[in-house]
Amino acid sequence: ERLFIKFIPVVVDNINFNNKFMEEPIVKVEHLSHRYSIQWAVRDISFEIPRRGIYGLLGSNGAGKSTTMNIICGVLNQTEGEVFINGINLRENPVEAKRYIGFLPQQPPLYTDLTVEEYLAYCADLRSVAPKKIRSSVDYAMEKCGITHFRKRLLKHLSGGYQQRVGIAQAIIHNPKFVVLDEPTNGLDPNQILEIRELIKEIATDRSVLLSTHILSEVQATCDHIKMIEEGQLVFAGTMDEFNNYIQPNSFVVVLKNPPRMTELEHVPGVSRVEAINSKSFRVWFDTDDDVTARMVHESVSRGWELSEVSVERSSLDEVFARLSGKSKRES
Repeated sequence: ERLFIKFIPVVVDNINFNNKFMEEPIVKVEHLSHRYSIQWAVRDISFEIPRRGIYGLLGSNGAGKSTTMNIICGVLNQTEGEVFINGINLRENPVEAKRYIGFLPQQPPLYTDLTVEEYLAYCADLRSVAPKKIRSSVDYAMEKCGITHFRKRLLKHLSGGYQQRVGIAQAIIHNPKFVVLDEPTNGLDPNQILEIRELIKEIATDRSVLLSTHILSEVQATCDHIKMIEEGQLVFAGTMDEFNNYIQPNSFVVVLKNPPRMTELEHVPGVSRVEAINSKSFRVWFDTDDDVTARMVHESVSRGWELSEVSVERSSLDEVFARLSGKSKRES
């Protein structure tokens, strides 16, 4: 008799399973709503956050950012909807889900009479870090945040920037996969702001960071993706480039070494208006015509205007923010 053996590709299945797991978001928010008394602070918000990168939670004061952030961190129970952290339902299993979350409130929760080392060891214990691993966890957080040389310093004797670093250190003391930072550069001087931005980028190399802020320059300098909330609604979700280009550009600046009269520039097909910046530079407005810059280059070559530069102007962050805010109010 012959024995036939059937091989089942178990390894391939496991690889597919692992790849699928790696692709799952660290945070998944489904139809999230919350009401204070009779007023809805957040209404039917859904989004996902992947496992790497810096994600900005943007919105004006009172837009619903803090409510959303507190619900995601398990500080506040939502009225409706579900939040999943690493696939775990936060409402049904909050203790397990919170193991994957690190949180820095707007005001760092510091005990200023403790040294940096004592405080972080205390935070590690609160985060259920195994006693044998507390020392290594404290060393890891201090090294990551650049505060090892202050380990014996009392917190009250640190500058605002270094206190903020300690606040971030407590948020990553248990090595979470997802870190939430609420206004992390609030009240810092320009040099401290730059240092904290670099630190945020550093800790985001192996985890996801959600940065809650209403400061547009902070988002532009730090974040890869944006979630914008206004009037309790999600009005934008996309990359930084998509946010910058939300408003279609309608002007460009052209520099001509041998410029003609402005009336000639205005007669280029597609041009609606021309403004002189100086004797050689002009701001040109155009209609929804993508070929107008190419026509300007062609006219410059054929008529000897000697074009040396042309640059399309994008809308400012403030303009995009205002447009999205207005969109939310119109929809409401």
